[in-house]
Amino acid sequence: MFYKEDMEIRPEKGQIFVITAPSGTGKTTLIDIVRKNVRGVGYSISHTTRKPRKGEVNGLHYYFVDGVEFERMIEAHEFVEWAAVYDQLYGTSIVSVNTELSSDKDLLMDLDLQGAKEIKRRFPESLSIFVLPPSIEVLKERLKGRSPSEKIDIDLRMKKAVKEIQGCRDYDFIIINDDLNQAAREIEAIIIAQRANKKRRFPLVQKIFHL
Repeated sequence: MFYKEDMEIRPEKGQIFVITAPSGTGKTTLIDIVRKNVRGVGYSISHTTRKPRKGEVNGLHYYFVDGVEFERMIEAHEFVEWAAVYDQLYGTSIVSVNTELSSDKDLLMDLDLQGAKEIKRRFPESLSIFVLPPSIEVLKERLKGRSPSEKIDIDLRMKKAVKEIQGCRDYDFIIINDDLNQAAREIEAIIIAQRANKKRRFPLVQKIFHL
């Protein structure tokens, strides 16, 4: 995992919610549902060198770029963080983060453990959500059920998932994705509840009631 220490990022206006989950847990689907159901939620779209999966749209789920472009962005210090994952590169660009934060939206970020730690360091008031499968066995079956055209090393991903799951204890919230709709509702509830947090809401109260 690599980070650039001297990057300039605009001050946070909305609330950042970082979502982490092992591959195959359903995180992308959950994020899509939450964004449809909750107004004012932005999403930091990552860059990646991997090929799109079925149904994925460039500029909606990821920015799909080749290795040359990704390396250029690294050299130009355009990433908040980037990492090599399963022989592919993933990174969060400064432009993506700044665009959402400057629009007063709450921001969802899809990051791994190290990326989540970096965002927490830069934005201490960001909140982290770890999504778990109902069991290791279910996760393995979900990975096996992915598109046959997507060649993945199940054993490698399962080993990585076990290590990742141990990191859930450091997160603010833990969601178990046994029922997709219920898991989505729980994430939505976290976002909505945080909007009523006194620290965020009181400036509006002061303005309305001249306190």
